[in-house]
Amino acid sequence: MRRIIHHIVLLLVAGLLGTGCSKKLERLYNDPDQLTTARVEKLFTEMLNNYRIRPSYWEMRTFVVMHSGIYSQTVGFLNTPGVYLQNPSYTESRWNDFYRPVGSGTGTMALYREMQKIHRDLPASDKDKASLFLNAAKVIFYDQACQMVDLWGDIPFTEAGSLNASGEAKMAKFDNAADIYKEAIEQLKALNAYFAALAPDPATANLFRTQDILLNGNLQKWQRYANALRLRLLMRISHVNETYAKVQVTELLANKEINPLLSEEADYNVEQEDILLAPLADNTLDLRFALTELTNYSAPQYLLEEVLLPAADPRIPVLFDKYGVSTGAGFVPNEEYRALPVKWSLEQQQVNLGKFAILDSATFIFNPHIPGILMTAAEVSFLKAEAYLRWGGGDPDTYYDLGMRQSTRFYYYLNRLNSSFKKPEPKPNPEAMEAFLQNENVQLTGTAEDKYRKIAIQRWVHFGLLQSNQAWAELRRTGYPKLEFRVNSQPQAPLPPRRLLYPGNEVTYNVNYVAVRDKDKTYFPIFWQVR
Repeated sequence: MRRIIHHIVLLLVAGLLGTGCSKKLERLYNDPDQLTTARVEKLFTEMLNNYRIRPSYWEMRTFVVMHSGIYSQTVGFLNTPGVYLQNPSYTESRWNDFYRPVGSGTGTMALYREMQKIHRDLPASDKDKASLFLNAAKVIFYDQACQMVDLWGDIPFTEAGSLNASGEAKMAKFDNAADIYKEAIEQLKALNAYFAALAPDPATANLFRTQDILLNGNLQKWQRYANALRLRLLMRISHVNETYAKVQVTELLANKEINPLLSEEADYNVEQEDILLAPLADNTLDLRFALTELTNYSAPQYLLEEVLLPAADPRIPVLFDKYGVSTGAGFVPNEEYRALPVKWSLEQQQVNLGKFAILDSATFIFNPHIPGILMTAAEVSFLKAEAYLRWGGGDPDTYYDLGMRQSTRFYYYLNRLNSSFKKPEPKPNPEAMEAFLQNENVQLTGTAEDKYRKIAIQRWVHFGLLQSNQAWAELRRTGYPKLEFRVNSQPQAPLPPRRLLYPGNEVTYNVNYVAVRDKDKTYFPIFWQVR
C-alpha cells in the first residue's frame, strides 16, 4: 500500500509529506518565525536547485551516457551486448525525480503543487507578492514537464500531485502528450505578458533576487526564457500541427519588443544572457567518473568525422582532445583527430581506444564549473532559421550564420571556465571563422530540404553531450542527422528506441496505465515525431 501511495496516489509528493525528506522540508519551509510567503520563496529556490538540470554525476552517469547520449550519438560508446537496452532502475529514477523530491531540487511536480496550494490559501494581501515566485516556477515546471513528454509521451500531469493540490488522494490519469504541450505553450505566452507588465515593490523584488539562483531576479530574463521555451515547443510540434505552429511562431517573432528572446549578437555575453544554472559555489565535482566508468568519453564518429572535420570546424579544439596511447616509451599523442568507429565490434573498439580522440579534458571531463543549460542564444537562432526557411518573415541565412557564431562562442566560454586546469584554447580569429562559415559543408545552400538538414544538424551539434535529451528529441523530430548504428545482439533492443518505457511501478500500481498500455512500446513515436 505504501508503494501505491508513494508512486501513484501522492504522485510524488511523498518527499513533502510523510518521509524523511518531509522533516527536512518542514524545517526549511515551515518556519513559524517567517511570513507564510517565505514558504513559497524557498520552495521556488529548491525547485531551481535541480541536479537533473545541472550535469551532475547521477544525471550523466545513469541517464545521459546510458540512454539519450547513446540514442542521439552525442557520446561515444562501446557496442556491448544490450547497449541500447533501457536500464529500468535508472529510467525509473529519472521519472521519479520529476514527481517527488529526494533532494537537490528534484520533485518538480511536488514542489510546484505545494507552491500552488500555499498560494491558494494565502490572504489577499500576500497573494500578489507570492505570485511572482509561483509564475517564475511555472516556467521551470512546463520546461521540465515537456521534457518528460519528450522522453515518455503521455504522462500523469493534471491530476499528478492531487493530494498536495486538493487534499484528495487519487491515482493520476495519463494526460495526452499533445495537450500538455498545448497548455505549456499557452501558459508561456501568458507569462510573457505577466513578466512584461510586472512592477514588484522593492521588498518583493529584493526577496525575489535573493531567492532566484537561476536569473538573479531579472524579470526580463524570465520573460526571454518563457518566450524561448515557447519557440522551442512550437517548433517541436510544427510538423504535426503546422498551421497552429506557424501562426504562433510568426506572431512571436514579428515583434521583438513584445516578445523578447535571447541575444542576437554574435559576440554576446554567454554568462549574462544565456539561461544557465550555475553550479553551487562549493562544487568541486566534475564529469570524469560519469564519463569514464562506462567508457563513454570517446569522440562520436558522425559528429567529428562527418560534420566537424570536413568543415574545419573551429569548435573541434574545445570539444575534443586528440588523445594517444601509452607505450614503453611513454605517452604517444595521436597526430590527428579521429573518432572511434561506431559500427566496429566491441573487441575492435576495446583494443583501439587510445588511438581515437576523446572529449576535451578541460571543457568536459575535469570541469567542475559546467552550468546546467536551460536555453542558449544559439538554439534560438537555429530555431529562427528553421522558421524563416519554412514560413518566411525573415532571413534564414542570417540566423543560421548567427547560430554558428554563437555556438562557437558558447563552447569556448565553457572551455575558459576551467582555466585553472588548463590554459584556455585561443579563440578562432575572424579569418578562420569566416572561412569556416564559407565552407561548402556549412553554407546554407541547396534545396529547401538541404537547408533544413543543415540547420537541423547544426542544432544537434550545438546540443551535444550536455543537452543530449534535446539532441535526441530533435533527431527524432527532424530525422537529421541520418545516423547509423551497429545492430546489437540483444533481440529486445537491436537498435535505439523511439521513446522510453514506463517505469515498472507505474505499470504495476497505476490502474490508469491501461489507457496507455498500447503506446508503451519502444518503437511507438512521441506525438511530434512524423518525419
